[in-house]
Amino acid sequence: MEKIRIGMIGVGMIGKAHLDFYKDIEGAEVVAAADVNEAELGNVAAKYNIAQTYTDFRAMLKRDDIEAVDVCLHNNFHAPVTIEALKAGKHVYCEKPIAGSFIDGKAMLDAARQYGKKLHIQLSFLYFKETKAAKMLIEEGKLGRLFHARSTGYRRRGRPYVDGYGTKYFTRKETAGGGALFDMGVYNISQLLYLLDAPEVLTITGKTYQEMEIDERRKNISQFNVEELGVGFIRFKGGITLDIIESWAIHLNDFEGSSIVGSEGGIRLPGYVAGKPTPLSYHTNMCDLEMDSTFNLNAMDFRWRNLRDNTDAYDSSQHHWIAALQGKVHLLPTAEIALQTMLISEGIYMSDRLGREVTAEEVLSLSESLTVSV
Repeated sequence: MEKIRIGMIGVGMIGKAHLDFYKDIEGAEVVAAADVNEAELGNVAAKYNIAQTYTDFRAMLKRDDIEAVDVCLHNNFHAPVTIEALKAGKHVYCEKPIAGSFIDGKAMLDAARQYGKKLHIQLSFLYFKETKAAKMLIEEGKLGRLFHARSTGYRRRGRPYVDGYGTKYFTRKETAGGGALFDMGVYNISQLLYLLDAPEVLTITGKTYQEMEIDERRKNISQFNVEELGVGFIRFKGGITLDIIESWAIHLNDFEGSSIVGSEGGIRLPGYVAGKPTPLSYHTNMCDLEMDSTFNLNAMDFRWRNLRDNTDAYDSSQHHWIAALQGKVHLLPTAEIALQTMLISEGIYMSDRLGREVTAEEVLSLSESLTVSV
C-alpha cells in the first residue's frame, strides 16, 4: 500500500523514540520535521534521513503532501499544536498524556471531530502481549462480572531531572501540567480503562505528595512543583471501582503489577517482586481449589500471527497508527481513553486541592486550560 507521509513536530527525546519506530514500519515515511532547536533538528534530520526541516511548524503544515503529523512536545503544547494541525487538514498522532488539562484534551478531541480527522494518542501499554491476552480473557468471560481494578506504577527514585535524567520541563506544572500521574500513570490507568471497556466515571477522590528528600540545587533549577506520588479512588457507573498508586519516588520496594478482579476470576498484569519481573497471571477457583496460572504469550503471539489478519497493526502504537491511516484496521479509541485518563488524573488533583471527593461533572466544569502560546 502507499506509504503514509508524516511530518514530525518535536525531535527531542520522545521524538527520537517515535522515529526509531517509524524507521522499521514499511508503510511510514517521515518526510519533514519541525523544531525550534535548529542545530538538533539538523542532527536528527541527518541521522534519520529526513528531507525537509522547519523551525516553524506552521510552515510545515502548509504542505499538502503530508497526510499526518506526530506531535512530540511537552504536555501543555499538545493542544494548541494539535488543533492547528487538525485545522490544516492533517491527521494527528500525539504523545501522552493527551494534554496538560482535561479541558485542553477535550478541545483536541472536539477539533478532530469537527475537522473529520483522526486523533491518536500514545498509549503504548495497549499493544503489549499481556494486554492482548488479558483483553481476550475478559471478553471470553473468564473473569465473570468485573467489579474492581488496581493501577500500580512504581519508581523507587525516578523523578525526571532531579534524580539525574530527563529535562526540567517534566517537573514543572507550567509545561507538564502534572507529575507522576501524567508521566507514567497515564500508561497504567489507560491500560486498565481499555481492559474495563472505559466505564463512565462518577466520582474521584485522591491525594498527591512531594515529600521525599531531594537535591535542592536541582529542585531550584527545575522549579519542581508537581507530584512525585499520586493516589486515588474512582467510582464508575455500574459499580466498578479503581484504586490508583503511582510513584516517581517512594521509600518502598517493588509494587505488584496492576490487577482486575471479577466474580469468576482475576488477572494480575506484569510488575516486579524482589527486583524480578512477574508475568501476566490468572487466578480462579477450580474444583474447590485455588488456582494461579500463567501463559505462554510467545506461543500465543506466534499462533495469532499465523492465523489472524493484520496482527502487525497492533505491534506498537506507531504500527497501529499507520495501519489505521492505511485503512487496514479501525483506530482504537485512544483519544477517548486518554481523555478519560486525564479526567481521572485531574480529578485527583482537584480532590486534593478541595479536600473532598469530586464528581466527574465538577472536573468538566472546573478544569482550566494550561496551554502554552505557540
